Amino acid sequence: MATHLLIATLALVAFLAGLHYMRKGLEGMMAGRIHLWIDRLVHSPTRGILSGTIATGFLQSSSAVTAIAVGLVSSDSMTFRSALGLVLGANVGSTIAPQLLRFNLSLLAIPAMSLSIIGLVSRQQKWRAPAVACAGLATIVLALAELDHALAPLSHEPFFLGLLTHGTGNLLMAMGCGALASAVIQSSTATTLVTMSLANDHLLTVQGAVAIVLGANIGTCLTSVIAAIGQNKGAQQVALSHVLLNGLGVALALPFIPVFAHTMSGTTLLPAAIVANAHTLFNLLCTLLVWPFVSQYAHFVEWLLPNRETTS
Repeated sequence: MATHLLIATLALVAFLAGLHYMRKGLEGMMAGRIHLWIDRLVHSPTRGILSGTIATGFLQSSSAVTAIAVGLVSSDSMTFRSALGLVLGANVGSTIAPQLLRFNLSLLAIPAMSLSIIGLVSRQQKWRAPAVACAGLATIVLALAELDHALAPLSHEPFFLGLLTHGTGNLLMAMGCGALASAVIQSSTATTLVTMSLANDHLLTVQGAVAIVLGANIGTCLTSVIAAIGQNKGAQQVALSHVLLNGLGVALALPFIPVFAHTMSGTTLLPAAIVANAHTLFNLLCTLLVWPFVSQYAHFVEWLLPNRETTS
């Protein structure tokens, strides 16, 4: 069991590294224009939500997008109310990677790595960023495949199986585990994909897996909270709106997880796909429910954390 756990840990580290380099490569392809692009597209809540969704899908990190929003508000380049749409969209965008990566993308590894090598040995600077992005993609695909292989044998280990069964039998505890894992590794995407692998290998119940990925939404708020420390009230309001949106959404969903998981089980027979679909639907519903009331929600956050510099 120790060997399989070690391999799984190394595969997770490789996955996080691949995610990091793919993000860096994609950012490099934007040549630092992502901040300007976002700033131009947040002049209404709907445009902000769409921008947040697309930017998160592109960067593969809702934490990065919310941190950018905090930074733009902190520098007075954007108002809190404009940034709120980004926060709502980032939650939807965070579901794109789990939906894509639940498919077998192993065939992409060799072409992506080949393109990466060609780009890295090229003397033309314009190919460097795409090469880094391709290397990250290849690493992600290979790491996920190895993670699946390493986790599968654990289903036959009584100790590991018993530990997971008791841990996910308590849905509140499962949510806490998801929040902690996402906060520690700074990636709700990684937490979701590992959970999908565990569910696929029947090491987690569908209910427990759904609770974990919903809890991961809370853990991912840590990045925006850290980014807002010491910043102006507007930036802190962005972080608070992120925490409230995810925290209250997950808390309200907790009593309905059994019914929700059962309903999602009707969408597909694959446990990993069930978890991905539950993650997508939950985040989409949270955003859609707040969307018509963005102004009221912003007012509520401003009431909780008033900006005395502008109200005095």
